[in-house]
Amino acid sequence: MAYRRKRRRKENTFLSIVVLVIALAWGIYTKGGQNFNGNNFAKNTSTDSSLNKMGTAQKVYGGLTRADYQKLAALNFKSGDKAYLVLNHDRSTLIKSAWKVNRVIYANLDQLNRTSHSNTAFLERRNVANDSLRVRQFVEPTAWHYNRRNRTQIYNRGHLIAYSVSAGINQSGDYNPRDQSGDQNNPKNLFTQSAFSNQKIQTIFESKIRQALRQNKRVIYQATPVFHGDELMARGINLQAVATDGSLDFNVYLFNVQPGYIFNYQNGRAKVDRQMRVNE
Repeated sequence: MAYRRKRRRKENTFLSIVVLVIALAWGIYTKGGQNFNGNNFAKNTSTDSSLNKMGTAQKVYGGLTRADYQKLAALNFKSGDKAYLVLNHDRSTLIKSAWKVNRVIYANLDQLNRTSHSNTAFLERRNVANDSLRVRQFVEPTAWHYNRRNRTQIYNRGHLIAYSVSAGINQSGDYNPRDQSGDQNNPKNLFTQSAFSNQKIQTIFESKIRQALRQNKRVIYQATPVFHGDELMARGINLQAVATDGSLDFNVYLFNVQPGYIFNYQNGRAKVDRQMRVNE
């Protein structure tokens, strides 16, 4: 009888441990994601457990979680939709106190040679670039194709950290006053972007950063192209920026789309579709 009671106690202890492990696992799973409601993500902290699978930039400087990027990648743009979404009530998830040194943290390319991780820039006034110092672009990011179709520009080499705010930044991400042309041909800073998304939409937010820098603000800017699965062309790009004094703060997702065309995101090839409209 004593042997049976001892055996039952061991079985009960084992069952209790199993139940506890399941409960903990469920708690971590349900805590990890953020809710997407309309055009907004719910607020989440930079210490979320799902950040463990993201790059150093998200862990140390803030940013969206892996689950968030997966939700964005799963969105399908429909003709007539707005060109970008406002996330988290237009509040960045970046950590203002992370600004220490004027530099850019460039993430390594992934196994498919894509810029699928965040680049994070710590910017100040001296990084505003002079347009006269632009150089010829020669890097061909994944899904890059001939740039024009029927006299229409379709593709751009989209910079994660814009040339216009990278004066003095070299390919290692360090500031060098002798390199005022900025980092324009860094494979870690380029992705295949539609001309519309780059020239019409992304410039809106880059101009806000330039304005803040000219006002002598210190700004953290993070850009993350969002890919679906093993596709070579990004579905869009998440842009976040915050000034250390809080005067600038935004968080948006830009769809990588082009009016009058549809893309095969697996390889980046464009096809004419006159029904494709994009609402700015």
